Amino acid sequence: MKLSKRLIVPPGSKVNLAAWDQNDTAGFDKKSIDAALEHNLKRLGELQYRLYAESRRSLLVILQGLDAAGKDGTIRHVCGAMNPQGCRVAAFKVPTPEEAAHDFLWRIHRQAPRTGEVVIFNRSHYEDVLIVRVHDLVPKSVWQRRYDRINEFEAELADAGVHVLKFFLHISKDEQLDRFRARLDDPAKNWKASPADFAERKCWTDYTAAYEDAISKCSTKAAPWFVIPANHKWFRNLAVSQIIVETLEALDMKFPKPAFDLSKIKLK
Repeated sequence: MKLSKRLIVPPGSKVNLAAWDQNDTAGFDKKSIDAALEHNLKRLGELQYRLYAESRRSLLVILQGLDAAGKDGTIRHVCGAMNPQGCRVAAFKVPTPEEAAHDFLWRIHRQAPRTGEVVIFNRSHYEDVLIVRVHDLVPKSVWQRRYDRINEFEAELADAGVHVLKFFLHISKDEQLDRFRARLDDPAKNWKASPADFAERKCWTDYTAAYEDAISKCSTKAAPWFVIPANHKWFRNLAVSQIIVETLEALDMKFPKPAFDLSKIKLK
């Protein structure tokens, strides 16, 4: 079975994250995946080049997950396989005053990919139905309406030729704690430690409920959600890269024809 079919959230289904094993590796083991991952990354580079050359469609990859879920690590692996000329990352932190003066999708739409481009979102518009809900930053009557607006926005992107893939990197609470400890113990990772991250662990149950609703309400045919078991970093990288490869291969992209007659070019 393709990983895209195994890990997709079918539109209209109700997600219970407790039923998704964070340690699942789909039968792969760490010792045997090197060749598969190498193939995926090589293929990613080839397919991105074709997407860029064709310049008719684009790809938006959305990464979400609790703190230490591995968004940065996933980006390093996925982007590392692509030509920077046609791939970029957009990270969404606390809105700036200018961003906060507009509707919640304004800053997101500005970062949407151009034709031929791959864009990876490190966090996204989903923060506006996650953190704002958990911390009561806006009334429930406001964030509840945002699910439909998100679906409409992503459908508009799809209509414009943007292929949207959304990945929830699913780690356990114990794994998160281990990764937080590593940030404290490793001098090279100290800079990543944040008191706010540790404080957010108290909201684990609330965040889980918020993610379950966001994924359930917003996994659509135009913009599906995938739940990626992410306790094992190597499987996380394999799964995300494989699903992107499967998606791009299905587009059957073609190189454009030359704009002039190549036979008339005389090399001296």
